[in-house]
Amino acid sequence: MNPSQIYIAISIIVLALIALLTFLVNKPQKGNKLTPLVGLAFAFIVAGIVFGDDRLIGYGLIGVGVILSIIDMIIKLKSK
Repeated sequence: MNPSQIYIAISIIVLALIALLTFLVNKPQKGNKLTPLVGLAFAFIVAGIVFGDDRLIGYGLIGVGVILSIIDMIIKLKSK
């Protein structure tokens, strides 16, 4: 493994630990649930980080994840 792959692996592990701690510490609130679209966006962003060796694929996956999260924000704003 080269240093950049080790850095990516450590980053993913740290993000997973932060997400786990957030879910364990915070009590679930009524209006603070993740939608399936946000979960899909998160998966695309993580895939973009993992496949970051090829810039076109990595940035493309991250871009799709960001677009999906923006669409989810717009849907939530319109529903209020």
